[in-house]
Amino acid sequence: MARALIILGGTMMGSGLLYVQAAQRLGLQPITLSDDPTRYDHFAAKGAETIRVDTDDLDALIGECSRLRVTYDIAGVTSARDSFYATVGKLCRHFDLPGPNPEAIEQCLDKYTQRQLLAASGVPIPAYRLAANAADVEVSAAEIGLPVIVKPAVGSGSVGVRLCRTADEVVEHTNYLLGGQHIGRSAPRILVEEFAQGPYYTVEIMGNDVVAIGTGDFGCPPHFVCRGFTYPAALTDDEHNRISDVSLRCLRALGLGWGPTNVELRWTKRGPIVIEVNPRLAGAPFPQLVRLAYGVDLITEHINLVIGNEWDLRRRHSHIAAARHLVADRDGTLDWLDGDSQAAAVSGVAEVKFYVQPKTPIVRKGDYRDCMGHVIAASSSLPRTTAILQRAVDLIGWSITPFTTIDEQKQCAAPHLPD
Repeated sequence: MARALIILGGTMMGSGLLYVQAAQRLGLQPITLSDDPTRYDHFAAKGAETIRVDTDDLDALIGECSRLRVTYDIAGVTSARDSFYATVGKLCRHFDLPGPNPEAIEQCLDKYTQRQLLAASGVPIPAYRLAANAADVEVSAAEIGLPVIVKPAVGSGSVGVRLCRTADEVVEHTNYLLGGQHIGRSAPRILVEEFAQGPYYTVEIMGNDVVAIGTGDFGCPPHFVCRGFTYPAALTDDEHNRISDVSLRCLRALGLGWGPTNVELRWTKRGPIVIEVNPRLAGAPFPQLVRLAYGVDLITEHINLVIGNEWDLRRRHSHIAAARHLVADRDGTLDWLDGDSQAAAVSGVAEVKFYVQPKTPIVRKGDYRDCMGHVIAASSSLPRTTAILQRAVDLIGWSITPFTTIDEQKQCAAPHLPD
């Protein structure tokens, strides 16, 4: 009987194919359960099976997995999307498979609850308030002191996150959140936070082991659109130890410690301040960067843990790996985007990937959806990796024709990264 890996809900930020390929290298049949399997046709083309099922219905998922057990030996169940990870834990518990603690995942996904637990354990975090309406947001912003970050209490990918420098901007963004689909399925819940200023760091943890610490660069506020990442971050031993220590304290505070965790921090005048804890692997290009920098394949080792194998987090080399995102510079229709083959031919370039096709409508949202692709490079030194990356990016070009009317712009949706 063939062994299968169930991937719930597809995967996020372009990691889907990486999970499929890693599963296949381990001799597993990848099976994706999704409420819209047409989104994952490229999985089937690569030998993966996709099945339609209501991913919000635990009983339906249990039924589908039970049906699959007639044909397959289900070795494990996982997901790269945090919104499905608690359900993964429940399925693993039902079928007596290794998996995360669903209660810990659920409380971590609520950013307000997460902050309460971190604060109670003495983990350094920004000052914060929870608001249910516009008046609450205004009062909270005044109490914390401008500028503040205003964002949904549940979400990812910087969707709905904005820096507000004035009271008018607070009102404007609050109305935007309350009028859109940015605040979850239940009652409105908005988080107002102190703006933690300083270099950004991202920590990749597997179990209770800090595997890698990288640094990121974002575009100009008020939005937080990622421009690029570098692994490893240039840190002193003291900085590395302090970031590692506070990251592991997050695991204890939140009841995590099984499988992957991603911790985002800012190094402020007070030292490392935790911005967010994500109970999952960071999406692409993070796994590729960690593999290039250290020789550790986080996705493969995550799957090894899921199926009950021993994992191997030993570093095999020490390189400098960096990614640059290709960010749309205007709204409109993408006429063309090319140069990928020339960029990929540059020595030291590991990957060039476009997320969108010509004739795609581009409507910038100020979050991850503004990215049209990425380039990854690696070498033995930071100056060399930076030079390789710049040379490759310079070979890529695109043209966007602005929309002719406001109505045309409103009718178009922003592009999404592939799963």
